Amino acid sequence: MDLLFLSRRIFLGDGSHEAPLHGGIVVDTQGIIRRVLRSAQEVNTYLYNIESEAVYDFGDLVLMPGFIDANVHINEPGRKDWEGFVTATKAAAAGGFTTIVDRPANATPPTISVASLKSKTNTARGKIYVDVGFWGGIVPGNRDQLAPLLAAGVLGLQCTLFGSAPPVGEEFAAVDEAQLEEALQRLEMENEDEGVIAVHAELPLPVDIPADEEASREYASFLVTRPPSMEVSAMQLLGRLAQRYPRRRLHALNVSSAKALAPAEACQRAGGQLTVGTCPHYLALSAEEVPKCGTEFKTWPPIRERSNQERLWRALRPGGAIQMIASDHSPATPGLRCLTGGRGRGNFLKAWPGINSLQLSLPAVWTALGGGGGGTSQDLSLSLADLHRLMCWQPAQLCGLGRFKGRIAEGYDGDFCIWSPEEEFTAVPEELYTATKATPYAGRRLRGVVHATVVRGLHVYQMFEGFGQPLGKVLLRKSSRKVVKFVRM
Repeated sequence: MDLLFLSRRIFLGDGSHEAPLHGGIVVDTQGIIRRVLRSAQEVNTYLYNIESEAVYDFGDLVLMPGFIDANVHINEPGRKDWEGFVTATKAAAAGGFTTIVDRPANATPPTISVASLKSKTNTARGKIYVDVGFWGGIVPGNRDQLAPLLAAGVLGLQCTLFGSAPPVGEEFAAVDEAQLEEALQRLEMENEDEGVIAVHAELPLPVDIPADEEASREYASFLVTRPPSMEVSAMQLLGRLAQRYPRRRLHALNVSSAKALAPAEACQRAGGQLTVGTCPHYLALSAEEVPKCGTEFKTWPPIRERSNQERLWRALRPGGAIQMIASDHSPATPGLRCLTGGRGRGNFLKAWPGINSLQLSLPAVWTALGGGGGGTSQDLSLSLADLHRLMCWQPAQLCGLGRFKGRIAEGYDGDFCIWSPEEEFTAVPEELYTATKATPYAGRRLRGVVHATVVRGLHVYQMFEGFGQPLGKVLLRKSSRKVVKFVRM
């Protein structure tokens, strides 16, 4: 028998209703939405005529499509102590995310061949609480693996233009413009024009800016070494490639500098298929508030000044240069983060760059951008429709999942986030489900509390009851023309 989910505030995300409706959603035993009840009267008629296996009434809580994070580092196999499949997907579920997409770097081996993709998927099965897809990696020397990776099921390809921090940099090397263009040419030759290429968009400086080693515990000592020009030149590069290869979709990951938006907008106006993503920490945190020794704030590109942040906010409007928000969740052990005792503690120049934010992305964004009329932004109040567009629908489109995820409609997966936009809480690191706990949001008062997360009709997280079974599925692209879900083995 079917399951029935009720709420007085259902946001469908299907374009038909901007305002939440009082109704219900019928999900079948396969986890697929079979019917949307769009009024209380429809609900009453359905309950009178049809018996359901279970009825879940969430009252005044918002019920909306589960969020999708297309930018998550799960470091298993090889570095599970940084972040593994169990901990990452639990954090995702507790944060209202029903689908996440794993980046190719940080694990050993990185996902740069079909063999390493199989290693990833074999490791994931039986451990994941939400659905998980995968990026394949572009590194120097693996051109012959790119089309096979797409055929084997990755949702897209990803590379970096600036070398990763050690020890990952030796395993997942950066590509330059010529190498990235060679990869594009190889894919064109093989008639593989689907699947997006996502790029960490920072280019090395012609001459490195020397760091002040004597002030290494001050954030400014690190910030000055990664100026906005690194992002601007990278975005200009992507704009050139988007014009040369008009069939290929390109995506700039982790954009932190508002100065990089002008070349992106120019490319978009000229018809180039270039999209842009930013992260919660660039919207919610600023350089001025980073404390001495606060290396949990360090990431690449860096968190920039408050004046830059305000320009990013404006670019989130419909039709703006930024199409989506994703966490770039990339924690590491306390030692690598320079968070343990000793002379190295708090050294911004040596600490691993990455933010622990997956579980807190929703409230961080909702709080910072004045969701529902509050927050810190004076000229932008985020609506549920904006939140859905930026953190659900556009990520689904980017990764080719938009035919069965990202909205509440007949035939779509029954993936829901049930949350209270009005409730507040204080972020406590010990309450995070990630493998490591350090986060720049510690002690912050945030708005937006997730009460339950449902994946294909199954409760994978409930606020007071905890987690269900790890019934998430591995998401693989079956061919260049169809995306399917592989059932957990």
